[in-house]
Amino acid sequence: MNKNALLTLLLLGGLVTIAPPRCFAATARVASAQVAPSQTLPLQTLPLQTLPPQTALLLAQAAQTDDDRLNDLIRQGRELVDAGKIPEAIAIYQQASVLAPDNARVFSAIGFLQAKQQDYQAAVDAYEQAIKLDDRNADFYYALGYSKANLNDNAGAADAYRKATQIKPDYVEAFLGLGIVLSRQEDYAGAIAAYKQVLARRPNDARIYESIGTAYIQQERYPEALEALQRAVQLAPRQGSAFLNLGVAFLNSGNVPDGMAALQKAAALEPRNGLIFLQLGDIYKAQGNEEDALVQYRRAVSVQPSLKEAHMALGELYLERKDVLAIVVFRQLITLAPDDPDAHYDLGLALRMRDRNDEAKTAFEQARTLYAQSNNEEGVKKVEDALAALPPNNLP
Repeated sequence: MNKNALLTLLLLGGLVTIAPPRCFAATARVASAQVAPSQTLPLQTLPLQTLPPQTALLLAQAAQTDDDRLNDLIRQGRELVDAGKIPEAIAIYQQASVLAPDNARVFSAIGFLQAKQQDYQAAVDAYEQAIKLDDRNADFYYALGYSKANLNDNAGAADAYRKATQIKPDYVEAFLGLGIVLSRQEDYAGAIAAYKQVLARRPNDARIYESIGTAYIQQERYPEALEALQRAVQLAPRQGSAFLNLGVAFLNSGNVPDGMAALQKAAALEPRNGLIFLQLGDIYKAQGNEEDALVQYRRAVSVQPSLKEAHMALGELYLERKDVLAIVVFRQLITLAPDDPDAHYDLGLALRMRDRNDEAKTAFEQARTLYAQSNNEEGVKKVEDALAALPPNNLP
């Protein structure tokens, strides 16, 4: 779906055109989640924490050799892993790989440990070597997909996940990973198909219904989205993100009362989720209720200070109201996102509004530099017009 498209809602008895619900970002949050290799974990972004049983078994199997030196290295590596000394364990297993260059399990162990310390490129290299030695191991392909996904190589990750499901057709985690990376690539039909494979094996998994629902939202298939998301909240009535996305689906369907009710429920369940208050603020602003919009935007910034979109929305509303606090908010936003040209441009507007023209000129010039770096000709033109509007003694 084109996120720049406009959403028309029937509000207060008349048509009001607003930007699409910002909590489409919730879809991105789901899409960025990953399941750690060889672990069964919920659909959340979770770090690798322990060596899973499958990997421990592979290491034990790798140790069954006639080479006493290799066996000793494998034992040392396991002891170091148990002690939490991952870099040292990797070094030991790398020594083992020199002694046993045809042992796929040793390379898979290296890959797992590299992923555990978030060196995903090294993990990819190790898993690819393991696959060269054993190309019928579904776990190797799954772990390769996981590592590539963490490098944002979504196409490569999808290929690896598909291969894992071809080797092991009931590999739920691989279908789940496939759905996630296809969503990232905006292949929502493919993502839904993958999620339905998971649902066939986990028929009561609310997270999967939610993921399917958000994919339908992206396709603008709102009836199907509502059906999936309503099932999600039935199965998990305390899952705030499901109510958040249900609210989005209702709003896109033109059902504002139920949309607002779902968002209020989400806020009650997840009072630290700034996206919810940001969405509520957008709705109040569309209704012309600036005071309540300010309350919600401030709350979004308060509960989630790192949420850049909340700072932007709050700053823009202050700017519209010619409030000096716009300067404060945009400076905070620049601290969070120093390379965001829009933040520098809006800061320039806020400063110009207060006749702080020297500071405004500096902000505009930084915005122009950043727009130019991203080849945004429209942005550059906008800044040049703003600079031209400054008093003559402030022109460059």
